[in-house]
Amino acid sequence: MLAAALTVCSPVLTSCSTTDVESTAKKEYFTSWNSCEALTALKAYVEDVTDPKSPNYIKEEDRIATFDMDGTFVAELYPSYFEYNMLEYRVLDDASYRDKAPEDVRQAAQSIRDFVRKGTALPSGFDMIHAHAAAKAYAGMTLAEFDAYVKKYAALPANGFKGMTYGQGVYQPMREVFDYLRANGFTYYVVSGSDRFICRALVEPLGIAPNRVIGMDVRLKSSKQGDVAGVNYTMGKEDYLIRTDELIIKNLKTNKVLQISQEIGKVPVLSFGNSGGDAAMHNYCLSNSKYRSAAFMLVADDDARDHANRDKALKLAAQWREAGYHVISMRDDFRTIYGNGVEVVPFTFPE
Repeated sequence: MLAAALTVCSPVLTSCSTTDVESTAKKEYFTSWNSCEALTALKAYVEDVTDPKSPNYIKEEDRIATFDMDGTFVAELYPSYFEYNMLEYRVLDDASYRDKAPEDVRQAAQSIRDFVRKGTALPSGFDMIHAHAAAKAYAGMTLAEFDAYVKKYAALPANGFKGMTYGQGVYQPMREVFDYLRANGFTYYVVSGSDRFICRALVEPLGIAPNRVIGMDVRLKSSKQGDVAGVNYTMGKEDYLIRTDELIIKNLKTNKVLQISQEIGKVPVLSFGNSGGDAAMHNYCLSNSKYRSAAFMLVADDDARDHANRDKALKLAAQWREAGYHVISMRDDFRTIYGNGVEVVPFTFPE
């Protein structure tokens, strides 16, 4: 992904040592990007706040960046959110579970299927309907079982694409943003509306540690705990953790801010998102009174290399600029989205 830089040896030396090469080589972090306002703004910002001589210098421990996941660096239009697609599969197609699904869970899954296949509008407040249904659908699974389930589904071919699995649906240019920020002393967190443990499974190949992931949460309990409150139960050495059907929080909008404050304990200086669900997180970042900050919104405006509603994306881009966010255009700013060998194809569904 990163282009190797060429090194020229001094003429007085007969050879170049490994140390010489490493010290003079300069990495190119943005080979998947076109020249654009958003990238220029990001690099100028990072160069400024990492310069010890700048009045905007930020010490390394305070270089905190937050990233939404779906639609910000993981594809969400194949043909819907990963966690929506997986719930639909779990309830309506997975023979090990479909006959056990409660009626409300089945209705939620059917709503997703009708939305994806027929274009039927999702019910009002579906974020929370889905969250409660998903809590029930995976209740009783151990954390290891759930992680394996997510990764097994992620290995399936992504509907609407050729040459890509669901798990491989990561925007290559945004991978390069992670690399660039890491190299410049930033610590970044994934702050998503999706289930925390789904996010952990999906970002693991990107080298993002589990403790850097904040998401929707269901209550966990010890396998032998029963109905006893955790404060009154001592977990044994043979116990293990399982998921329950109790939703704790849907991590959207201002809930993202609350979770950032509770789990990170610092106001971010950089924020990346793609939807109105990220605006509160962006505004929290831009309210940072101690350090210079910046927020970026990615818009899905490329209807040739991805599945996108360009008219809607352009309206959102204008809205985000008005709000003071930098806008990243997938069509104009990305040289590639998913890398070589990936093609957009029509969605297909079984009869």
